[in-house]
Amino acid sequence: MPNRSLSPHPVPVLTCLQCPRQTPSRRPHPRRSALGSLTQRELARRAGVTNGAISLIEQNRVSPSISSLKKILDGIPLSLADFFTLDFAATETVFLTAPELTEISFGENISYRMVGRHMAERALQMLHETYQPGADTGDAMLRHTGEECGVIISGCLTVTVGTQEKTLFPGDAYYFRSDIPHRFRNPGDEPCILVSANTPPSF
Repeated sequence: MPNRSLSPHPVPVLTCLQCPRQTPSRRPHPRRSALGSLTQRELARRAGVTNGAISLIEQNRVSPSISSLKKILDGIPLSLADFFTLDFAATETVFLTAPELTEISFGENISYRMVGRHMAERALQMLHETYQPGADTGDAMLRHTGEECGVIISGCLTVTVGTQEKTLFPGDAYYFRSDIPHRFRNPGDEPCILVSANTPPSF
């Protein structure tokens, strides 16, 4: 079968990347339409992935890992938060109810609930994270500027930072420079819940 993804054309990934809880194609973002001339080939080059990988994601035949999706969005560029949320005016709301936290989900395995997405020029990112059993941020290590930390609330989480790796349990914590390659995985048989923070915000 010929690989039709090799021919340059405007990238449907701007509107067709799917997520069970948030469907971007139903939630158009102004920046996506403005980037309609970006070709699949160019996006693949910027993101360091193959044209075929972009094509499979566009067709909703595969669900990208966190690290893969971040690489693709960095090539647009578009933050994960902008990708999963509608634009709305920044406010100075101090308190948020649980439904007001911004949901960022990767399939049914990983959920990030962001605190303060509405804050203008925020310098801190705080997340309520849930990793289902076996969930993994992907084979490719995450890496970005800043620092991050987290505390395990329930379950367990294996955290790899550079050459160091440790499985953390309730009450355990981590803190490291985010420019060191890292990844997260739930090796347990129950969901892992943690609260994390990083600065500056990575998405």
